[in-house]
Amino acid sequence: MVHISVDTERCVGAGQCVLSAPDVFDQDDSGIVLVLEEPADEPGREAARQAGLICPSQAITVKES
Repeated sequence: MVHISVDTERCVGAGQCVLSAPDVFDQDDSGIVLVLEEPADEPGREAARQAGLICPSQAITVKES
């Protein structure tokens, strides 16, 4: 299981998270990242981890629990 947290103050609205994990992330009307749900399956967890790695502002943190 993973826990995803986002720092909305750091988010620059690049949207890379939505492109890499559309089932996990979305953007609000201002382009700021939103977590839709924490993934239960391994492909979803891997997509969330990848989104955290490629986030240009490092606004996404994915922790294993």
